[in-house]
Amino acid sequence: MSPSPLEEELRRRFAVRTEPFAHDAFSVEVLLPLAADELIDEAEFERDERLPYWADLWPSARALARRLLDGPVPEGRVLELGAGVALPSLALLARGAEVVASDYYADALLFARANAERNGLPPLSTRLVDWRDVPAELGRFGTVIAADVLYERRNADLLAEVLPRVLAPGGTAVVADPGRVYRSVFVERMTAEGWEVEEERVRELHPAAPAGDVEIRLLRLSPPG
Repeated sequence: MSPSPLEEELRRRFAVRTEPFAHDAFSVEVLLPLAADELIDEAEFERDERLPYWADLWPSARALARRLLDGPVPEGRVLELGAGVALPSLALLARGAEVVASDYYADALLFARANAERNGLPPLSTRLVDWRDVPAELGRFGTVIAADVLYERRNADLLAEVLPRVLAPGGTAVVADPGRVYRSVFVERMTAEGWEVEEERVRELHPAAPAGDVEIRLLRLSPPG
């Protein structure tokens, strides 16, 4: 199948590569920028320390996608925060869930939509979201997911502020983390504010790791009341 117009545009703008992902009957080939380091913009970093973390397919995203494929299909709308190329959103989209993938980078969302197209999935809804100023019209979601977003202290603090604004009462958030130092800061704050936090540990392949895989912690959060 020939590339979509969106993918052709991305291939003109970026050197790209693909990574496969498969779990049971679900199989996709994810389009990514060739090298995330080449996308660093010094002006953007000076302005708000923005770095292109979105341009890799992290083990946490793979582990979260597996858990979402194994579990029941979420009821109601699902929001992915810090989606990047949005593998977890693609996994849920394939199962018929109503998903919105959000990110701080417009280019990340272009890759996310292109990946839905190139893998024959339904159109993926995306939204550009700055956690410092979440628009009220984004609404609330029954399920909120995120993979490897706690890499800086400010992200941990912002996620703790964002979740109560976007998760519907009685909803569930699932955050996949590979052991970032600020995970404990985030968990301590959420539990102090009355959230229930359950943790599951899984292993995910990662060729760059000394053991060939890494431990991913899947945090399941439920709001107070």
